[in-house]
Amino acid sequence: MTHDEPGATAWVWHGGTDFRPTEFPLPSPGPGETLVRITAATVCGSDRHTVSGRRSAACPSVLGHEGVGVVVSTRGGRTVDGMPLAPGARVVFGVTRACGECALCQRGLSAKCESVQKVGHEPFDGEWPLSGTYASHILLRPGQAVVTVPPEVTDGPAATAGCAVATVMAMLERAGDLSGRRVLVNGLGMLGLVAVAAARERGADHVLALDFNSERRALAHRLGAVAASPAEGATGTVDVALELSGAPSGVSTCLAALGIGGTAVLAGSVAPAGAVDVDPEWIVRGWRTITGVHNYEPRHLQQAVDFLTRDPHGLPWEEIIGGPVPVGQLAHEFSGHDPGRLRTMVVM
Repeated sequence: MTHDEPGATAWVWHGGTDFRPTEFPLPSPGPGETLVRITAATVCGSDRHTVSGRRSAACPSVLGHEGVGVVVSTRGGRTVDGMPLAPGARVVFGVTRACGECALCQRGLSAKCESVQKVGHEPFDGEWPLSGTYASHILLRPGQAVVTVPPEVTDGPAATAGCAVATVMAMLERAGDLSGRRVLVNGLGMLGLVAVAAARERGADHVLALDFNSERRALAHRLGAVAASPAEGATGTVDVALELSGAPSGVSTCLAALGIGGTAVLAGSVAPAGAVDVDPEWIVRGWRTITGVHNYEPRHLQQAVDFLTRDPHGLPWEEIIGGPVPVGQLAHEFSGHDPGRLRTMVVM
């Protein structure tokens, strides 16, 4: 399928805060592929870890994995619910591209596909150069979730669907029915605040939110949580604990708070941080469950967009997302980030 747009520009990361604009012809989609013009991206904390050297990544590469855009052209691309894509559709997309054929994909664990590729993680000189959101365009590949976005979900919140919000949807699925339950959310970054709002929407009777940052606790309180510092700890026991800080102390806090039959879902522990002691007898006699979530399945991306469309508890996006920042100022954004903002919107 042809397209009338000019060439693509990608702000290729070469290490540190070195982002270089690189121009090249737009690719023509192959079978099952879709070319999307990026309208906005949001800067995730994991990209900050990459740029600061805390996390290894392909270099050079096009970073960024939270984004929203408009379909330019497609060859048989479809949405998660099976609808054909067409030029002009406004979409968000999954962070992983799965083969659909390996044993893990067949088990419904496509997020951990044996040959998984990830948006914003692939080498620029590899087979998928236009794989990140810090670019004018991204080429979506077969096996990658795509969901259309209604106009009432603006670009900043929409972009977060592809990582933060969809991951929370996967966590809540693992947690089970929250109706009438007591829920603990530990760590009030982007995912934690979404988790508070989503738990409230799903009928949690009581949500306790823990974070050392007083401003984030205030946001959680506005969303209907009882907010406290981790130093104060959890009062009483909870039915579900959602751990998003990644700190061993946070994991221990969540486990210690679990009542009989309780479930802890860990999602913040995505880097080595040290071991946590667990007493097997405590798990067995208490019918407790400890599980983890890393990335998500296609259905969770659809659930994320649905949640953002409803947004029942009014997430304070004006306080969560800073910017917009022109993509040409990425180096400055990564060197001078305002820690009070959980996301920064980048525009092309």
